[in-house]
Amino acid sequence: MSRRRLFAIGRKEVIQLARDPRSLILAFLLPLLLVLVFGYAITLDVRDIRLAVLDLDGTSESRQLIDVYEESGYFSVRHRLERYGDAERLLVAGEVAAVMVVPRDFSADLTARRGAPVQLLLDGSDANTATIAIGYADAIMSGFAADVLPTRRLRLAVEAETRIWYNQTLESRNMIVPGLIAVLMSIIAAMLTSLTIAREWERGTMEQLVATPVHRLEVVFGKLLPYIGIGLVDVALAAALGVFLFDVPLRGSAGLLMAAALLFLLGAQGLGIFLSAALRSQVLATQAAIMVTYLPALLLSGFIFAIANMPTVLQVVSFAVPARYFISVTRGIFLKGVGVDALLGSLIGLAIYSVVGLGLAVRAFRKEIA
Repeated sequence: MSRRRLFAIGRKEVIQLARDPRSLILAFLLPLLLVLVFGYAITLDVRDIRLAVLDLDGTSESRQLIDVYEESGYFSVRHRLERYGDAERLLVAGEVAAVMVVPRDFSADLTARRGAPVQLLLDGSDANTATIAIGYADAIMSGFAADVLPTRRLRLAVEAETRIWYNQTLESRNMIVPGLIAVLMSIIAAMLTSLTIAREWERGTMEQLVATPVHRLEVVFGKLLPYIGIGLVDVALAAALGVFLFDVPLRGSAGLLMAAALLFLLGAQGLGIFLSAALRSQVLATQAAIMVTYLPALLLSGFIFAIANMPTVLQVVSFAVPARYFISVTRGIFLKGVGVDALLGSLIGLAIYSVVGLGLAVRAFRKEIA
């Protein structure tokens, strides 16, 4: 390849970008906007669970239990009921997510050292919130029992002590934001380059390009140059937003993050050029880029849903989703601070993706007028 011709193609693409404000918005503003929107909107944390209370006991012990729930920060008492029938009405209407029923003999059972059951009715239409609420309720009841009845607390010979590594506060944004960088870059990178070759066909400039002595390798890599730079800037800005705006820790090497991003961008943008050359329509190429990047990256990469919990067939399919490897890299670097040794498998996956993406792009682009 001639370096002169390579940079000439790259300069030509930069000029076309500068004349197209929509592409500039897509390149710079859209990724930042999406990081802000998704960073605030997507959360797996459950707070302020709307709770109704039916206290049939009416004693100091039952009131103390209710106070413990309200002071936990996870439950918010919205209604205090007078009769059992109101519980179903509120759950059906969706006004509360849970109803706690304290039986009449709650205090007496505690005093007599008998079991003191408390009923918690949950709205199972939101299974995720209901499951998390059960865990919160179990922890609150254990703490209540330890405080109120310290002498009755069962002492075991072996006690389990839980310690959370890497994400001690269990904030979902610490997991979401690093994965979000991979998902958004897979979409933006492919969408940007999906316009390149198709734009030449639609504007009638492909004939001029074919008439030049440039090799197709020089065309493909020359068109990639400005978008690689844009992609790396977007990754750096998104990472900065995650660290300084969302307080996500960056414990690993920023250089390793950018190197992995380069491999990922080469594959994603090569895929975009392949679609652009194969379809020759900006609209079709953009739609195809969204379909082959967004849905797999969102659903099959481990971004939100754990791959280990998927059916075996989908677990196998996920190996063909490049965002899976980049998400593993971003989370490993951000949260665990790991290096090349721990991420070698994912980096190899990204390298294979870049080779395949670029290979498809070079093969699809031909210097001929059909």
